[in-house]
Amino acid sequence: MADLRSLIDTYAVYIDGQWVDPDKGRYDDVNPATETVLASAPDSSHVQVRSAIAAARAAFDSGPWADVTPEQRAAVLNQLGEALLAHADDFFALAQREWGCTENERVIHVEGPAFAALNAAELATHPVEEQIEAYGAAGKTLLRYEPLGVVSILTPWNFPHTLNVMKVCAALAAGNTVVLKPSPLAPLAGLALARIIDEHTDIPAGVVNVVAPTDIDSSKMLTVDPRIDMVSFTGSSAVGREVMAAAGGTMKRLLLECGGKSASIVLDDVSLNDELLQRMLFESCSFHAGQACILHSRLLLPDTIHDEVVDRLVALAQAVKVGDPIDPGVQMGPLISDTQRKRVQAHVDRALDDGAKLLTGGGRPAGLEKGFYFEPTILTEVTPDAAIAQEEVFGPVLSVLRYDGDDAAVRIANNSQYGLSGAVWGTDVDRALGVARRIRTGQIAVNGFGPGGAPFGGFKQSGFGRESGGIIGIRQYMEPKAIGLPA
Repeated sequence: MADLRSLIDTYAVYIDGQWVDPDKGRYDDVNPATETVLASAPDSSHVQVRSAIAAARAAFDSGPWADVTPEQRAAVLNQLGEALLAHADDFFALAQREWGCTENERVIHVEGPAFAALNAAELATHPVEEQIEAYGAAGKTLLRYEPLGVVSILTPWNFPHTLNVMKVCAALAAGNTVVLKPSPLAPLAGLALARIIDEHTDIPAGVVNVVAPTDIDSSKMLTVDPRIDMVSFTGSSAVGREVMAAAGGTMKRLLLECGGKSASIVLDDVSLNDELLQRMLFESCSFHAGQACILHSRLLLPDTIHDEVVDRLVALAQAVKVGDPIDPGVQMGPLISDTQRKRVQAHVDRALDDGAKLLTGGGRPAGLEKGFYFEPTILTEVTPDAAIAQEEVFGPVLSVLRYDGDDAAVRIANNSQYGLSGAVWGTDVDRALGVARRIRTGQIAVNGFGPGGAPFGGFKQSGFGRESGGIIGIRQYMEPKAIGLPA
């Protein structure tokens, strides 16, 4: 694939190792930076979704995958990881155009998924049986982890390649087969992954299937069909609740990674410098144009340093270069769609009506009349219960809240339906750690050091279950079985 645009193609759907023409026609995949049609994507009906499920079911129950050893699973996942690295530039070209990935975000969108596949290959050979101690038991107990079966994977548009690869590889490492449904706003990411699997790996037919329906009923098949054993979903909490309800009829296993409204707490003893503030702005606002559930979109500042921090962040925000990701030097790209841009605008307008003060941003950047762009935006005088402090905006909007004392900071941070991420900044690390321990969230960073290699997931309406994080992430796609044996 010498041509960097080679992954931008007119795909069919991928079922049972074959490219099958869509039976519902095609739809436009739009470049969010230019509003031009990037490619034509294949729509799938109920019939094709059912066919994909049937292929995955057969591959798990009686196909060659049923007899594949952990070492063989590791081998094909290594093939996939190496192929993804070899075609990293191709995927970056796709990422720039389909979902607005900029150069400073490339690693998480492109190289990261390749390394996730290689890591899954290592974990595929992790022992699936262990003896456990049971107090007072007459015999011994063997705990065994077995694959669940068929996993349907539903991914969003913000980190499509990252999530497609991470979920598919974890499921395969555990021994499952999958049906992947990428977002209709980023369908090529999933179809390009199928192409790499088809052309560069020995993964058997039916083990990975990719469909791209646009209608809700066809998509819902992937949550209600009794042949599916697990649903792995990443997306909004509202849709996550619908997935949970639909899957409940057949008690499917679930992994839900949903929304966030995380807090970044700056303690009054923090040592401020431009590097720290630049990172704070990136992780709270400008990273992928704010389209990340893990962003720390609530910034909690004590009165003693509030004005200084805000003034410096405003200057940094105004210096962010916004534009088409293919242009050199662009630091922040577009939102995914016009619908999303209007949604972000409505959130900002409501915040101003509720009494917030706009210090910078608040709308479309000057000179960018085409594309779904929104300026880095900073709002102050935000109250803890205001809608802008409670609802996930999914845009480059940072809400600044005042607090007085560590206890108040903890109360404000925990005043949320979400609990996915967060941060604490301070010179006294023990004090910062003490605050971090009191925040009800799935992961939290102290002084910019995020958890490495740890399980990823949230508290409350940020979902349940854990992705990644070594063998714990693979075990999410497996079922534990206890076997009693004579001593």
